[in-house]
Amino acid sequence: MDSNPDLESFREQWRAEVRARNSGASGPQQPTTTSSHAESSGPSAPRYSRTAHLSSGKPRVQDTDEDFVEARTFDAPEPAQDVRHDNQGKKEPVTALEHYERAVEKEDQGSLGDSLQLYRRAFRMDHKVDQKYKNKYYAAAWAKPLQADKATAPPAAQDSVQSAAESKPLTTEELIASFADLSIEPAQPYIKGMPQSPCPISELPEEIIVHILQDVAVADVGAFVGLSRVCKRFAWLVATEDSIWRQICLGPKFGFTGMHYDFATAVNWKPLAEERTLLDDPDEAVRRREEEAYATSIALLNTTYHSWQRMFRRRPRIRFNGCYISTINYIRPGQQTNSLAWNSPVHIVTYYRYLRMFRDGTAITLCTVEQPANVVHHMTREALALHKGGAMAHLPSGVMQHALRARWRLSSAADRSADLEEGKEVSLADSEGDLFIEYDGGGNYLYRMELSLRATGKLSRNNKLMWSGFYSYNKPADVWDEFSLKEFKPFYFSRVKSYGFGEF
Repeated sequence: MDSNPDLESFREQWRAEVRARNSGASGPQQPTTTSSHAESSGPSAPRYSRTAHLSSGKPRVQDTDEDFVEARTFDAPEPAQDVRHDNQGKKEPVTALEHYERAVEKEDQGSLGDSLQLYRRAFRMDHKVDQKYKNKYYAAAWAKPLQADKATAPPAAQDSVQSAAESKPLTTEELIASFADLSIEPAQPYIKGMPQSPCPISELPEEIIVHILQDVAVADVGAFVGLSRVCKRFAWLVATEDSIWRQICLGPKFGFTGMHYDFATAVNWKPLAEERTLLDDPDEAVRRREEEAYATSIALLNTTYHSWQRMFRRRPRIRFNGCYISTINYIRPGQQTNSLAWNSPVHIVTYYRYLRMFRDGTAITLCTVEQPANVVHHMTREALALHKGGAMAHLPSGVMQHALRARWRLSSAADRSADLEEGKEVSLADSEGDLFIEYDGGGNYLYRMELSLRATGKLSRNNKLMWSGFYSYNKPADVWDEFSLKEFKPFYFSRVKSYGFGEF
């Protein structure tokens, strides 16, 4: 029988595919990935009283920004009593890439056990799924820009390359400055050829528009910044109208008048009656604190920030419209067996630390294994009082029976008095940026957390708390002990809509 050319070509193609598959199976199947975690080092000077007691002379903590976690926003309504916030509304992954994407999402949430299982399933389905994930989300990061070869390009192409190099993109400051002479224009009609809709606000004097923007900023600074997306004229006013930013910085709602640079209450939230004289009253203390905050803000404006907008963005401050969450994972050995198998079971344990600060200088701290979606809506004073002593533990807010009362304050120049006495030069801006939290853990011990306000990127500021020190104080023995910070992770701010702007 004569050989069929089509059949022979099919056989050769099939043999080539078999040889390629066998050669690929002999290589490595699962790539390994490594991750590095920065450890906090060098706690700053703690202060139970005005004098430093443990960590004077230690270097300030350095933020390597390797533990970045995207901040979450809990804008959903308060969960129902019989509903658990898992991934109920999400579709189950099918492909290897979907399993890998879900694993990355679980890893960002701190659920390393679930993410590990999803990673294994993804690599079993496709051993190159990590490359597909990188090509989907990060291909533009390493893509090389096309460069014209001037030696071989024609003269017309060389002129176009030269003109493109000369037209560099404007910086943000230059772009905002180009909006200065623009006016408010009405919106374009939906149908071409139809007359434009009226725009009454474009007829108002600029003084009236600035007054309207100022009222919006005092009510909600986020809505005020959002007005910059309306038109280019609004963007210029929001970015350059320093009188509005001055009122924001000096106001108690969003500004630095609401910050505390001295403890305002005792650890158990009782007034500091022992530190007051008969001539002092609460109104006088508030007025004195506002005067000190105003004087400090004016000094920092003239020496460091040079504009109220830059001060609001860069100066350390506490946010009250959410809470700070730290996710900690550690590995615990599994049950011991008499098997001679090469592998032994391990458990990946995940727990969380929560911090919520209030405007009066009090705070709530909680350490639990409950996930944030089941905790943040219950971090209130009412829930803390309801579950005092373990009462009503059957309620969804029963996790608050483990919460503790605390107090907080920010650092100031008074905390660097030891450096000043030694003749060291300390600027007012460098003395700020540390957060001190003290709480009573029960019994004879008082605990003190020392944290540093940091940023998670170029745009997000004051939403990360780095550990500087963690101490316990034995009250009867008057002895301080320091904990190791090796296993502790930073706190990240998460907005909670049910908190509003914080309690007043």
